[in-house]
Amino acid sequence: MSGSTNSNPVGQMFDRIAPAYDILNHLLSFGRDFSWRCRLADAIVKNEKLRVLDLATGTGDILITLLDRNPNIAEAVGLDISENMLAICRRKIVRRKLADRVSLVRADASTCGLAGESFDVVTMGFGIRNTPDAFKTLTEIRRLLKPGGTALILEFSMPASRILRSFYLSYLRFFVPLLGRLLSGNNHAYRYLDKSIENFHRADDFRRLMQKAGFSDVSATPLTFSVACLYQGTRPDESND
Repeated sequence: MSGSTNSNPVGQMFDRIAPAYDILNHLLSFGRDFSWRCRLADAIVKNEKLRVLDLATGTGDILITLLDRNPNIAEAVGLDISENMLAICRRKIVRRKLADRVSLVRADASTCGLAGESFDVVTMGFGIRNTPDAFKTLTEIRRLLKPGGTALILEFSMPASRILRSFYLSYLRFFVPLLGRLLSGNNHAYRYLDKSIENFHRADDFRRLMQKAGFSDVSATPLTFSVACLYQGTRPDESND
């Protein structure tokens, strides 16, 4: 399946920037994306065999970090709407000799079509703000989780400090599109990145949205001066009620 057949505008955009995506992520986060992924991976329980789904898996960096830091993951599924991103992910998985534990699926994260109640953990890194309806995506994540399963969502956020927020907005609005254009040749994609971060839910609002979607024990952990946030929630086991 080639990227040219992608009918989703966001999917088409990520198809176009896929070759430059990793290097831009590292540069634009000043390398902090490595530690953020580790924080997400380390939040997973270590003492039982797990089946894990990584939504918006992109080029696979979160998926690979999950597997590297959690040998108890027996099976992992990576899902993304962009075939060009998945092609890069597929090469990384083969190179790291992880193919026996991973399968990749091209689908929309908000309506993926996978069987319900089939994963112990569902993760999503920097992808939920790119879906048309974050609440719908959260309800899909809840559907996919087994009762008692864990959702871990890593996403950009806005610093609470007015001074930091002002600096961060200037960075997003001017430097990010410039560097994105120089390295990827795509100005629109990185202006979109700025807008998608600015317009996304604030941390407390997103935490409440997770609760509204049916998650319990919801937490929001700010990372690196609150420019990113790690959200965690549990699908309640109604059978124990």
